[in-house]
Amino acid sequence: MIIRYNHSRNILEEHAYKPSLQDVTQPNLNRRVFTYGKIPKIAFNMRHVPLDCPEHIYISDTTFRDGQQATEPFKPEDIAALFEMLHRLGGKNGIIRQSEFFLYSEKDRLAVEKCMEFGFEFPEITSWIRASEKDFELVRRYGIKETGILVSCSDYHIFKKMNMTRKQAMDKYLSVVKMALDRDIVPRCHFEDITRADYFGFVVPFAIELMKLSKESGVPIKIRACDTMGYGVSYPGTSLPRSVQGIIYGFKYYAEVPSEQLEWHGHNDFYKAVTNSATAWLYGCGAVNTTVLGIGERTGNTPLEAMAIEYTALRGNTGGMDLSVISEIADYCEKKMHFRISPQTPFVGKNFNVTKAGIHADGLLKDQEIYNIFDTERILGRKPRVIVDSFSGLAGIAFWINSYYGLPTESAVDKRCDTVAKIKELVDREYAEQRTTSMSDEELDAMLALVDPQMHARCTRNL
Repeated sequence: MIIRYNHSRNILEEHAYKPSLQDVTQPNLNRRVFTYGKIPKIAFNMRHVPLDCPEHIYISDTTFRDGQQATEPFKPEDIAALFEMLHRLGGKNGIIRQSEFFLYSEKDRLAVEKCMEFGFEFPEITSWIRASEKDFELVRRYGIKETGILVSCSDYHIFKKMNMTRKQAMDKYLSVVKMALDRDIVPRCHFEDITRADYFGFVVPFAIELMKLSKESGVPIKIRACDTMGYGVSYPGTSLPRSVQGIIYGFKYYAEVPSEQLEWHGHNDFYKAVTNSATAWLYGCGAVNTTVLGIGERTGNTPLEAMAIEYTALRGNTGGMDLSVISEIADYCEKKMHFRISPQTPFVGKNFNVTKAGIHADGLLKDQEIYNIFDTERILGRKPRVIVDSFSGLAGIAFWINSYYGLPTESAVDKRCDTVAKIKELVDREYAEQRTTSMSDEELDAMLALVDPQMHARCTRNL
């Protein structure tokens, strides 16, 4: 038994159990939880681990690696433009710490070169490679200090995909890690499919071996915990391997992985990507891996913009980030790269701070704080808006006039204004004739010009 003093918690801790590799002959597919013909079960063991949020937490980006795999190929100039925006969003303290790139094709390498020309400290450019001499040489040629290496850790992958035993897989992975260390490259080990893996039979023993190599070499070997299929769960007392907090705690307690060497990579298959990523932070993970707009295969990765907002909520400040760049990124992706962003997507969808309901519009007209989640204009550069249709009422039309024309408070119109009532009559006539679509800004502008030319002239002077 070993007794150690934990300087972060200021208590003595007992370390009596070190998991060792269980080199089983048959895969552990955890069929009690993962029955393929049914929805995966969420099991509880009522074990709770302590919150242990690191002093410094960061966001990392894999838009140009994992994200790009699920979209039309990016142009190098688009990658460079988005990279520059990530730099400004991350701010002077580099909250967006790293960005991950492929190096395989000429186009990939051109994009890396364009991003390197900026000379930014953050995001640091990292790579993702196969375990080949050629790929390692590419990393060295570009002076990239860190690279991701795939180390699939569930028996689904080890037995079914790779046709190996656990020991064979571990030996192979450790040899690749040593290849990186021999070339002065920091390895970032991507523990693929960790939320279906045998946690104490493979994951922790492998992590222990990595930390031994880390101490011997003096190189901070990183571990990226990959929730590849989105099975992670953050509910208190959930069982491994699905427990996010259990995974992070186990890395720190049993394998003694420092927070700054731990990263969470989540997918959104069960709508849990953002909550799971925040949970990873709270229980000791130094970084969470994301993509712009949450792009990625199937349901996508954890959205970068969501974690920027979550960071601010957890810390009580932006950490130096410029959150208004979130809107710039969304606009660029839609207009230049032709992404289709769902209108209801939080923070970036065109309707995220828009209402159609008359009662909500009435509240916005009296005080935006009643129905707007925060000062979206000040923080994101996005004014709250009302879309006028058959449900908007007088308040909706009044708010539309004030918002669309940018009227100052002293010139704002009220829902009791005669002009507003006249416009509502025209709108009601449209819907009485079986119209089903919302009123466009152009149509409402024309209605104002028709019913009150003088007000229209005054309003348009503000545009």
